[in-house]
Amino acid sequence: MTATAQAANAATRVATLVGFGAILLWASLALLTTIAEPPPFLGVAVAFSVAAVLGMGKRLYAREPVFAAWRQPLAAWALGLAGLFGYHACYFAALSLAPPVEATLVNYLWPLLIVLFAGLLPGERLRWFHLAGAALGLIGCVLIVAPALDASASAARNPLVGYAFAAAAAFLWAGYSVLSRRFADVPSDAVAGFCAGTAALAWACHFLFEPPFAGDAAAWAIMAAMGLGPVGLAFYLWDIGMKRGDIKALGAASYLTPLLSTGLLLFAGRGTPSLTLALAAALIVGGAVLASKDMLRR
Repeated sequence: MTATAQAANAATRVATLVGFGAILLWASLALLTTIAEPPPFLGVAVAFSVAAVLGMGKRLYAREPVFAAWRQPLAAWALGLAGLFGYHACYFAALSLAPPVEATLVNYLWPLLIVLFAGLLPGERLRWFHLAGAALGLIGCVLIVAPALDASASAARNPLVGYAFAAAAAFLWAGYSVLSRRFADVPSDAVAGFCAGTAALAWACHFLFEPPFAGDAAAWAIMAAMGLGPVGLAFYLWDIGMKRGDIKALGAASYLTPLLSTGLLLFAGRGTPSLTLALAAALIVGGAVLASKDMLRR
């Protein structure tokens, strides 16, 4: 192997590890959201306002023009806003309508979808284990959603609609993540612009469609903390991982997030452990592991 190839492999490994940091940060998102209980658009607005300021602060600290990285093609902006705004609006809506543990597991189909979508990229192909893994993940979701067909199965306001939002969020995030590879030349600092655009859209939707939020100071502080971690720094780390790291490896490693996230929710009393829930989690995570078999072997 040449020195150039070794350097390229090393850079890929570093970028993959950077992306892995986002996976760990996202594990706290569901718990923080259920504690603060903000209206969906308000939660997105506050968190992404903080995330945008975080990105701009980084540029100021480096003494670089704050808005220079925001000058990107319209397609890049469309992808960024669809991914960040669309995903989080759907995800926060899911947590407000469906039981949080179950909604979180449905949402975390996105790592499996990343593996499947990555198989459609040039030079990649789908194999039997990709499809088998997808089937296992789907069965796991059916186990979660089926009880909601009985209106008495949950005290949540509208669990079926919540699960639909969770599934939509999974597709949006997987599509955003994989398509980011097509915009590898867009610097990660541009994510601050996408965060600012997402915050602006969310503030507008909050004032148009949601009632005033009566949360206390702790709830506002938690929303701000989300903007620093799982809805802030995590996106900059993920952007680097998706554009320069091993996309399939990150897709597979992402299944640590639902395990950690679900564990935190259960530990905090935000859900009730059950055999069905454990089986669903095993099918979803097992499906992702199977779909990533070739990557894990390497």
